[in-house]
Amino acid sequence: MEWEPVAFEPRTMTDKTATPAPASRLKLALCVALATLCGSAVALQSRINGQLGTDLHDGFIAAFISFGSGLVIIAIVLVASRAGRRGFATVTGAIRRGEIPWWHAAGGVAGGLFVLSQGLVVGLLGIALFTVATVAGQTISGLVIDSRGIGTVAPKAITVTRLVGAALALASVVVAVLPQLSGQAAVWVIILPFAVGLLLGWQQAVNGQIKTLAGSATTATFFNFVGGTVVLAVFALVNLAVAGLPHGFPTNPVLYAGGAIGVLFIAGFAAVIPIIGVLLQSLAAVSGQLLMALLLDYVAPADATPVAIATVVGTILTLVAVVIASLRSRDAIPARQVSGTGARR
Repeated sequence: MEWEPVAFEPRTMTDKTATPAPASRLKLALCVALATLCGSAVALQSRINGQLGTDLHDGFIAAFISFGSGLVIIAIVLVASRAGRRGFATVTGAIRRGEIPWWHAAGGVAGGLFVLSQGLVVGLLGIALFTVATVAGQTISGLVIDSRGIGTVAPKAITVTRLVGAALALASVVVAVLPQLSGQAAVWVIILPFAVGLLLGWQQAVNGQIKTLAGSATTATFFNFVGGTVVLAVFALVNLAVAGLPHGFPTNPVLYAGGAIGVLFIAGFAAVIPIIGVLLQSLAAVSGQLLMALLLDYVAPADATPVAIATVVGTILTLVAVVIASLRSRDAIPARQVSGTGARR
C-alpha cells in the first residue's frame, strides 16, 4: 500500500471557525477511524508480544523478534516503493546537510522500548493495566510537547483543560494499580510502562515530521523500525551474554505477528497525523487502544486472573482524561516560548 504525500499549512485563527467542505469532512472521518483502528492494533500487538515474552521466558528476545521482523517487512516495502525510496533519499540528504536534526529520524528508539516493555510487563500486569499506564504517560508527554513545540509544529498554550486531563490521567493510574500495589507486583512493573508512555508522544511527533518531509509514510515507518531494532539488538545481545539463548521457541505463528502489526499501525499513524493533527490522532488512537485492551483482557487474558474493577475504572478515567485534554479552552496559562519560535496557538 502506498500513501500519497499530504501537504499541510499552518492554521490561522480563522481556520478554527471555518466549516470544512463535505469532502474534507469525509477525509477527516476516515482518518479518525483509521487512527482508532491503529490504536486497537497497538493493544493487540501488546497482547501478542507479551505472550511471546512469557512463552520464551525472555522479553528481550521477544522484543527483538517483533521489531526485527517488522524491519524486514518495511525494508522490502521501501525497496518496492518509488515514493518510499525517494523519501528515504530526501530524509537522509536533509540530515546530512543539517536541515533537520538527526534525532527526528530516531523515533523508533521509543517504539523499541515500548515493545520491550510489552514483552517484560504485559504477562505480569495484563494488557488493560499496561495500557492505562502507557496512555497516562503519553498524555502527559503530549502536554509537554504541545507546550514547547517540536520541529515545524509551533507550541500551543497550556490550557486548564489540558492540565486537568493530565492530572486525571495520573489519577487513573493510581486507581488502576492500587490492587497491584497491595499484591505481589514489583514497583518497576508499573513504573516501566508509564515511563515508556512518556516517550511515545515524542515518537509520534517526530515520525509525523519525517512523514511530512519524505512525503511517504513508508519512509517514516522504515526509519522508525531501524532505530528501534538497533536499540533492541543491543539489549538482546547483552541479555544473551548473561542468560544465553531461550530453551525453546513457541510454534504458534500468531506470536510472531507483532512486527507486521507494528508496521501497519506505525504507518497508519504517520499517514493521518499531517491530516488530523497529533491531538485528534492521539484521542482516536487512545480510545481504540484502551477499549481493545479491556476486551482482550476479558476474552483472552494473559492468565486466569479476572479483570479487576479498579482496572475498569482506571480505563474509563483515562478515556475521560484524554477527552478533557482535547477540549479547547480560552483559559491559557502562560508558558515559556520555544527559542526562535514566536507563534503561539
